Parts: sequence; C-alpha cells; structure tokens
Amino acid sequence: MRHDDIDADRYIAAIAARLTERAADVCAIIRSSLEDDIAQLRGDPRTDELLCASIEANVGAILNALRYSLSVAGIQVPHAAAEYSKRAARQGIPAMALIQGYRLGQRRMTELVFAELHTPTVPPADRIPVIERITAIMSEYIDRITEQGMAIYDAERARWLENQNSIRAVRVREVLGGRKNLDVDAVTEVIRYPLRWHHLALVLWYPDSETDGDALPRLQRLVRELAEKACTAAKPLIVAADQVSAWAWLPYRAQPGDLISGIRKFVAARQDAPDIAIGTFGIGLDGFRRSHRSAQRARTVALARGLPSATVVAASDPGLATAALLGADLAETREWVCEVLGDLSGDNKNDARLRETLRVFLRTGSSYKAAAAELDLHFNTVKYRVGRAVVRRGRPIGDDRLDVELALLTCHWYGSAVLRPTR
Repeated sequence: MRHDDIDADRYIAAIAARLTERAADVCAIIRSSLEDDIAQLRGDPRTDELLCASIEANVGAILNALRYSLSVAGIQVPHAAAEYSKRAARQGIPAMALIQGYRLGQRRMTELVFAELHTPTVPPADRIPVIERITAIMSEYIDRITEQGMAIYDAERARWLENQNSIRAVRVREVLGGRKNLDVDAVTEVIRYPLRWHHLALVLWYPDSETDGDALPRLQRLVRELAEKACTAAKPLIVAADQVSAWAWLPYRAQPGDLISGIRKFVAARQDAPDIAIGTFGIGLDGFRRSHRSAQRARTVALARGLPSATVVAASDPGLATAALLGADLAETREWVCEVLGDLSGDNKNDARLRETLRVFLRTGSSYKAAAAELDLHFNTVKYRVGRAVVRRGRPIGDDRLDVELALLTCHWYGSAVLRPTR
C-alpha cells in the first residue's frame, strides 16, 4: 500500500470517528431532509420510527466502513432498512421515493463528511485522495444497499398484491355480493373452501394506530392456529379486508358445540391477539353470507362502543344482534335513548350502575332475587338501585317497559356513543 493511501485511510478514519460521536445529529439531519424533500416518505408514527431506525443503521454501517477500511463488496442491507422496505411496499410508497431517499441521504452524508475535510488535521495536499476514497466507498455502499432494498421491496410488494388481488379474494367478494346463478361447486374449487358445509365467520382486526405493518401475516397465523384448536374439518378461509383486518370462516361438516367460549379462551391466552367479531353459524352458501354479515354487525357495535383491545364479541351475545339494528344512525339513537331514559341516560359511573341493575332486573322478570344472584349483590342493594333508577328516569315504568328494556340494552352495548354527555 502506498504511503499516501495509508495517510488517506488515517484521515478518513479520524473523520468517521468524529462523525460517529455526532451520529444522532447526523441521522436527524438526514431524516429531516428526507421528510422535507420527499413527501411520500412522511408516514404514520410507526413508519416514521422505522425510517429513523433504517437511517441509523445505514449511517452506522457507512461510518464503520470508513473508520475501519471495511470492504462494502459483500455488505448486506441492515435489518431495519430491510424492514422499512417491506413496510413501504405494503403501504404503497412508490419505489422511486425509496431510491430518491437513498440518493438524497447519500448527498447529505457526503456534505457532512466533506465538511470535516476543512479541519486543520487534513492537509490541503491530502484532501483530493481522501475525497476520492470517501466518494468511492459511499457510492459503492449506496449502490449495493439500493439494489438489495429494491429487491426486498419488489418481493414484498408482489406478495402483498397477491394477497390483496388474488382470484380467491375476488371470488369470495363475489360470493358475499350475493351474485345469483353462482356455481357453488366451481367456486368451492377456486377458493378452496367447502361452501356447502357449516360455517362460522370471523372478522379480525388490529387498531390502525397499533399495527406494525405485519398485521395480515399475524392475523393469518392466528386464524390457522385457532382453526387447529377449534378442530375444523378443513382449512379455514382467510381473506384480507384491508391492511389491518381480515375476514375468516371456520368450516365444519356439522355444527359443533360451543365454539365461542373456546375462541374467547384462545384470545385471552395470547398477548398479540386482535379484536374479533364472531358471526352466527350458517350452512351452505346462504349461511356463508349470513354468518359474515352477522360478524360484520357485531364488529360495528364493538367499534362504536370503543371496547378495549383484544375484545371478542359474538353476534349471539345476548342482545347484541338487536342492538346492532339500532347502529345505523347513532345520533338519532342517542336522541331516542335520552327521551326514553331521561336523566338515567347520563354518561357517568353512577347512572351506569343504575342502568345495569335495572337492565338485569327487567330481564330476569322483575325479580330482585334473580337480579341479585346474577349481579352478585345483596337483595336490598338491587331494590335500592332499581328505585333510584326509576327516580332518575323521572317517571315509572308502565306501558313503555319494552322501550325501556331496549334503551337499556342499547346503552349496554354502545356505551358513551348513545349516552348524554356529562355537563
């Protein structure tokens, strides 16, 4: 190695060491440039975090290559950068935006490195060979990482599009659309699911704010594991609904026993469980559609209520199907609930306790004893709360008992969405 090469390596190593100490600032500058100049790279908080991790990984790799004279010929794209490419593919961020991002990042990094050349430690006579070496190393690194990143992007994009636009998914949507003159056996063969059997439909989803971009593969794995636990007679059918939700059907030759409690136990035992809405059992083509519709209605109620994550609701839950029918216009439903329940429709803990006690009391045939047993309360406590609930309502329960029960049921399922806000 020539003497001037040794000197160039020494100066480059010193520059890289100084920039390594300022790595956080370097990454912040590059990230700001990317977000300011390339609008497509501005994403949700999770995507932004992954972009930041990708920048940090690439900056660290470049600085290490410069500092220790490492060859970039066999370098592999950092894990964080690979994951960002996959997420960008799933979110539809254009490939060109990623390529522009790498080139802009290279330009900003080059400017920061060259700014260090003006320090007294690098003699003017040595700056040209230093610039040439740095430019060669950084250009080769970016070329390799861009090529690998695009290969990862293309593979993930193809997989995503196949998941979204496959013939199977299209045919399932056609079936759900109620198309007449459908050849059930032909469609069964195409979608690889026994449409003539018994079905239990599920709708599964993760909150938009919590998903990490890997939602669909996670949902698919979970449904397969659930199907195995639930002893289905064939493989489940899983269709992507969007980026964070899926539709699924569990097939059986005959209607099994209680599956819903088993699903609830399965979900409760998992930390990564999504929200799940369960439909009613159906048989044949009509049952396939009907089970899905009932699962969708159950999901609508769950979303309107704002239930906590990893919640399982079933269309067969007492009163849910009836409550779902009132969910088309929640503003109008709220007005009706307030009219029927008066001050008892307040959105506060005290009224909530009174409403629940009155709801159970009426459902158990106006039996204080039965309501006390179900609520695990003393007989006198139930009697007191029922009396207070009637007072809060402002009038006795007479000929409008059915309205009161339906309003209480609506409050039970929709919560704040149909209650009078606290003043």
